[in-house]
Amino acid sequence: MFGNIGLTEMMIIMVVALLVFGPKKMPEIGRSIGKAMREFKKSTEEIKDRFEEQIRADDLREIQDGIKKDLKDITTDEEGKKIT
Repeated sequence: MFGNIGLTEMMIIMVVALLVFGPKKMPEIGRSIGKAMREFKKSTEEIKDRFEEQIRADDLREIQDGIKKDLKDITTDEEGKKIT
């Protein structure tokens, strides 16, 4: 979740934050960071879902175009005239 940040680094960050903001502000800051992380994760999931949806739509369009071409090939002769 935090990449290459180990326990020691997290402890140092917490001590510095405690010194800078004080003990009364720490719960509020923690909630704000948690909320921001949830919103970021939600946004990235939505973007990912939109990309996947667009890829599926493009794939379906290609399949549809292939079917139309095949139908045209089936219903026309070699000179391009419609077969009745």
